[in-house]
Amino acid sequence: MPTPTTLELLWGLPDRPRRGPKPSLTLERILTEAIALADAEGLVNLSMARLAERVGCAKMALYRYVPGRTELTALMLDHVLGTPPEVALSAADPWRTYLRRWTETFYDRAHAHPWANELATGIRPMGPNELAWVDAALRVLADTGLTVPEQFDSVVLLLGHARTIAQQTAATVGDDPAEEQLARELGEVLTAQQERFPYATTAFAAILGGAPAPGEGNALTFGIDRILDGLGALISVRRESA
Repeated sequence: MPTPTTLELLWGLPDRPRRGPKPSLTLERILTEAIALADAEGLVNLSMARLAERVGCAKMALYRYVPGRTELTALMLDHVLGTPPEVALSAADPWRTYLRRWTETFYDRAHAHPWANELATGIRPMGPNELAWVDAALRVLADTGLTVPEQFDSVVLLLGHARTIAQQTAATVGDDPAEEQLARELGEVLTAQQERFPYATTAFAAILGGAPAPGEGNALTFGIDRILDGLGALISVRRESA
């Protein structure tokens, strides 16, 4: 039997007859255990051997479902992304309302599984869930007056922002004593270097000095708002010139 490609696994295979007893494993179970392992220990510790131990089967048994680690991680990425929020086209200015929720939801998924960001790079096949995210965003931008390349670039920009913030916040969970210690040490260094870096010193002092004002101190929200503001301005120009 030919080995299925990553695309075939992502998009589903036609039923193939199997000889012998009914398999005791399922691809869903393998993915669930692989995701749990990656969540707990990171991709660096994900191997077919470790996964087989976790599932409770021989390593070779896994290869009946996935040819190798590359195909496995592609399936894992598409699985954890899930489906995008439902598009509500009846709302006023649905593109902005929806894209805010779309980006925040994508961030939540990426933040919950930091290793997924490592897989979402380079030339690779996209699965149905990941493509559904792109399709949903393009759907609400379709009638805005933006060109198709501009629509696609807008989606890439929002995805990049969500992934970047997810990567930056992945290692920060609650109150971390090490982070507090680093903040104190950084404050001392900046105080000593104030004449050399006056603007950076002032900025860091404001950030480290206490709780931010309402609406401030949230890089995810700030970035989404600024991106959507820029898109709104461009959409207005396109509509006025139409």
